[in-house]
Amino acid sequence: MMPRDNMTSTVQKIAKQALTTFRNPSVVGEHNKVFLDNLSKLKSLMAEVRAADLKIAPRTIESAPMPSQRIAPPVTYMHIYETDTFSMGVFLLKTGASIPLHDHPGMYGMLKVIYGKVRISCFDRLDKPRDGASAVQFNPPLMPFQRSSLRPSMLRSVGEYTEENGLCVLSPQKDNIHQIDAVDGPTAFLDILSPPYDPDEGRDCHYYKVLHAHSEAADRKSEAQEQGDLWLMEIPQPSEFWCGGEPYPGPKVSL
Repeated sequence: MMPRDNMTSTVQKIAKQALTTFRNPSVVGEHNKVFLDNLSKLKSLMAEVRAADLKIAPRTIESAPMPSQRIAPPVTYMHIYETDTFSMGVFLLKTGASIPLHDHPGMYGMLKVIYGKVRISCFDRLDKPRDGASAVQFNPPLMPFQRSSLRPSMLRSVGEYTEENGLCVLSPQKDNIHQIDAVDGPTAFLDILSPPYDPDEGRDCHYYKVLHAHSEAADRKSEAQEQGDLWLMEIPQPSEFWCGGEPYPGPKVSL
């Protein structure tokens, strides 16, 4: 049996509420009151979590790496728990590190900084035909295979988060594509995704590059034009980014 202190730990309570919130797909949705009530409870629990609750010591600004350390990953992940319903873990970013612009197909996500500061840039896809990309001009011009991966999009928000701020929350429809940058030193955040990534179920991670369309009528401004001028092009995982793993030192989770 799990020790009582683990059963009442903050991370155990969060995991239990995450399971309650997301385990029934038929009620998961922004128009279901039961789901929204459970999501609100989960947000409240996550808003209170601190690095000490996970027994993670905040890292300090790294010194210049020794030659043998230069291949160390810029981002590491501490796995805490995963079911078919959700995954939970901690991402740790080194000074100057970024998790590149990526998506979460059909998924909800919640991010709570436990130390340091991150800047998160969130994008939404627009509900306009993708075939409109064939008439859009870019500088430099794109190859046909690049155009096939274009998505009309808009920058929804850019915000900075610390342990004192609230959560960054994404849904299948809103803020689903984002980039996460470490600001002013190392940082770490607790991350919940529901359902977890699963390429076999169509939930693979895709990476993107922001493109701005060239407009001959650049002096004519309108909201529609500005939104339509921003496109995301799918790209391979950037070579400067990779994610390593390290042990999670905190209270265990049992559901």
